[in-house]
Amino acid sequence: MESRKLIPYSVYLPPEYYAKIKQAAQHRQASSLVRDAIVMMLDGGDVYKSGYNKAIRDSAKVIYDCKEAQMVAVHGRDLGAILTDQINDLVMK
Repeated sequence: MESRKLIPYSVYLPPEYYAKIKQAAQHRQASSLVRDAIVMMLDGGDVYKSGYNKAIRDSAKVIYDCKEAQMVAVHGRDLGAILTDQINDLVMK
């Protein structure tokens, strides 16, 4: 399981994009939008592969954050962590 810690990073944007990001921030999605774009770009040029890997990560996060899955333990590990590890194994290299 990879770390859940996020590290801040500054980006300089043209004014028209800054305004759009600021508007998106009103709905609390600006950081997520920028983070997703960077991850997709760095994952590789293949749009399908990047989108697929993002969907895998999003799915793993939903399961990892599920309180009910954290309440069930199997061999000393919570079910959410076990399923998250298995889903993360589906990431395309």
